[in-house]
Amino acid sequence: MSVDARAATPSATSPAPSAPSAPAAAPEAAGTVPRGPGTVPARPRAVRRVALFAGLGAALLVLAVVAAGTGQLHVPPAEVLGSVLHRLGLDVGPLPAHAHGEAALWTVRFPRVVMAVLVGAALATGGTVMQGVFGNPLAEPGVVGVSSGAAVGACLVIVTGWTFAGSWTVALLAFAGGLAATLVVYATAREAGRTEVVTLVLTGVAVNAVGGAAVAFLTFLGDTQAREQIVFWQLGSLNGTRWAYVAVVAPLVVTGLVAAVLLARRLDLLALGERPARHLGVDVERLRLVVVVVVAVLTAAAVAFCGVIAFVGLVVPHVVRMVVGPGHRVLVPASALGGATLLLGADLVARTAVPYADLPIGMLTALVGGPFFFWLIRRTRRAAGGWA
Repeated sequence: MSVDARAATPSATSPAPSAPSAPAAAPEAAGTVPRGPGTVPARPRAVRRVALFAGLGAALLVLAVVAAGTGQLHVPPAEVLGSVLHRLGLDVGPLPAHAHGEAALWTVRFPRVVMAVLVGAALATGGTVMQGVFGNPLAEPGVVGVSSGAAVGACLVIVTGWTFAGSWTVALLAFAGGLAATLVVYATAREAGRTEVVTLVLTGVAVNAVGGAAVAFLTFLGDTQAREQIVFWQLGSLNGTRWAYVAVVAPLVVTGLVAAVLLARRLDLLALGERPARHLGVDVERLRLVVVVVVAVLTAAAVAFCGVIAFVGLVVPHVVRMVVGPGHRVLVPASALGGATLLLGADLVARTAVPYADLPIGMLTALVGGPFFFWLIRRTRRAAGGWA
């Protein structure tokens, strides 16, 4: 055998040349989840995911039935289910015994229940994708100025008395104001074809400050009745929801939810860092733009008819992430389900906590979200070992 042939033949003792290594499998795909120096099987996390979806789904259904039957005119759960089944063409279960029970369910209660589910899912999903694109669990939809822009639009209608769109004028201007504020934030933060996360956040803070000042100025200009309406709108409420409002909000929310699910894989890649994500084929700038638009649509649709509802987009994604992990393909739908359940429960409390009164739902979510936010800040600080 020639010298060249011997050199080309690997010896029995020499290590074989290594083939190009394939990308490492995700910990969950490999069957283990890293936790400290060791690993644990991924099955417990999968069990938690199934339990979370099953628990949230069951809680949502129970809350929907209870919320639909609770009020000044009480409808037992069996009659609520019977009414729904009869509407679906199934002659099963009893119909409401009260003469106005059927009308109360389908004219007042069910529109409010469906709106609570849609708004809660929209806000929680918006918070999830915002936290994913910013890489920060403290981010929420208000960062890009959607809520403040919507508040300016709504307050402008309340003070000026515009009625060019009839009863839809407040919602229309609120939706337009939320989208406009988001576009201003993104356009201002973009420079030389790039958008830095820090610049985007700081620009959002500035736009929120300007929006707050504009709301304060409009409140100053308005009369007593306008000021009361502005305060009530900013506190948030699902009172007065009609099927016509649901028909407007539902397509926007469903479109935003589908878009968020489709963006989940790219958000997971972005979690590796901007440079690795670009090497893996992710257009980071386009992803950020799409996420900002999706969040703007979801949040503007949510607050247009219901006013500002705080902390849902902050609390729900973080709690769900602690249960199912950071993977957005599970986190996005789980957060949507969790947000719907939370807001439906909060609305039930708002309607029943004080007899013959309807508490602002934004106040309730803030009462829960505020202490949680303080706890989250302290927990994040301890985990990071101090602020940089």
